[in-house]
Amino acid sequence: MPGMSPRVLAADRPRIKPAGAPLRTPAKPPRGMNERPSRSAMMWRRQKRLLRPIGLLIVALLAVAATASLVRSVQPGSTVATWREKIGNAVGLPVKQVIVEGREKTPEPMLRAALGVGIGDKLLGFSLEAARARIEHLAWVQSATVERRLPGTIVVTLLERRPFAVWQSGGKFVLIDRMGQLVAEQDPEKDKTAFATLPLVVGPGAPEAAAGLLDTLATFPDLRSRVVAAVRVGERRWNLRLHNGADVMLPEAQEAAALLRLMDLQANQQILDRPLASVDMRLADRLVVRPAPEPKPTSMPRRPT
Repeated sequence: MPGMSPRVLAADRPRIKPAGAPLRTPAKPPRGMNERPSRSAMMWRRQKRLLRPIGLLIVALLAVAATASLVRSVQPGSTVATWREKIGNAVGLPVKQVIVEGREKTPEPMLRAALGVGIGDKLLGFSLEAARARIEHLAWVQSATVERRLPGTIVVTLLERRPFAVWQSGGKFVLIDRMGQLVAEQDPEKDKTAFATLPLVVGPGAPEAAAGLLDTLATFPDLRSRVVAAVRVGERRWNLRLHNGADVMLPEAQEAAALLRLMDLQANQQILDRPLASVDMRLADRLVVRPAPEPKPTSMPRRPT
């Protein structure tokens, strides 16, 4: 109204804080409202989440590989091997049974001594490789394996030397195995069947080469039944002595081809049924046959007059 001072509303009056009242700072806006992360930072966060499990997997694989390499590199007597034995002893798994497979000729006390562990001993406190090596030094054993089977079993598997042929050398007859080694503890009285039925090989170097020739002969059963002995000549080739006294002279390192040719001749010309002294097959392009000498005539006694 004219002449009157304007009224000042309370809302329009400036607020004056009383003395001593604490000052209030304006609240900060929530974090992230105005600060958007960059694209590279967001990509790094995603990659970080993905790389973490991959890194853990790589570390685990490296640890497994290192452990396997360490176990393979352990040799008997080494520090790590000693630790392994100590750990095995600490675990305390006892041997409850020892299973032996394939034993026929090997004496059991000798086998137990070579194994070096028995019932009640620590299952993990000995070297499998060392036990196997000791067992393979036994005369009857050709090869062996030694295994642990938890919780308390040791399994020993033997491949013993078996008589494969009879070797004549220096007027003596002995049994040999497939590898050409002498069979241990052979007795002509106890092993009469073996001495009478196994193939006979003769001469120096025959035991080591016998398996190859005898395996080849086994594929020709008719010829094999005619052979009395296989004679090693010069430690490099073979002669076959037949029942009729003839010698078949085989070429060096070509026995299979020569025997196949010989059986073809037998099928077509019955060459082995003829009275021959020798059949020379040492040359691939020719065959030399030498007939057996004719028997000398015997004089008839004169009738008395």
